[in-house]
Amino acid sequence: MVRGSSKGEPSAGLGRLGEWEQARWTLSLCPAAGEGGGAFASARVRPAPVVVPGFAADPERSRAEAARRAGAKLRRYCAANRLNRLGTLTFAGEGCHDPVLLRALVGEFFRRLRALLGGDRFPYAWVSEWHKSGHGLHVHFAVGRYVPRSLIEQAWGHGFVHIKLLGDLPVGSGTWQEARLAARYLSKYVTKDFDGAQKMQGLHRYEVGQGFTPRIERLTGTSLGEVMDRAVDRMGAAPVTWWFSDAESGWQGPPAFWIAW
Repeated sequence: MVRGSSKGEPSAGLGRLGEWEQARWTLSLCPAAGEGGGAFASARVRPAPVVVPGFAADPERSRAEAARRAGAKLRRYCAANRLNRLGTLTFAGEGCHDPVLLRALVGEFFRRLRALLGGDRFPYAWVSEWHKSGHGLHVHFAVGRYVPRSLIEQAWGHGFVHIKLLGDLPVGSGTWQEARLAARYLSKYVTKDFDGAQKMQGLHRYEVGQGFTPRIERLTGTSLGEVMDRAVDRMGAAPVTWWFSDAESGWQGPPAFWIAW
């Protein structure tokens, strides 16, 4: 069983979590991404909340929760597919101010790039961002393979491009860590308001290459230690980073945790 922080110190209040020995813990483990998140699930049956379609009891909280879920999915996708190269696509002239048109242009960009690279499908992720200067939208994207800048420019054709390998990490960091760094950059734009939610209404917060979504495995146990042991057995090693909600002041949800390799 693994306990403690990424520095090997006991997690504050972990003993309190141990009081739930007969309770049910769940872990959503993504082996390909080297991470998983879990929480305590009460044995007490709770009635499903009644929600009127189209209305949220707390719209601000709903938006924040949706952004959090989107960021987590994006992080797992990037890590699982080792997307460790971060690029930017911008527009020349007056720029692009239409999110729907932007999606059509970016979709065409990746189709052209795939053709230039031999036709094989490859994983990628991208998000859009509004220029603070009012110049319109630009695109941040991540890929997991070397792509010559000349091919990116040829496939884009609407302005300027930039791409770099994310290698500014501690010695010993692997592609998982590099990809998570790329995901953190992209997630900043996923969770932003995009200068007014109405501009992005009905559109996905981010887009990814289809067919590369990592598989999630559900692990359960009557205690936190049991679930952690199962995760270690499944991954073949102890996680190197972990977080427990009991270390967060004001945490309002059920006890939760996150682990990564």
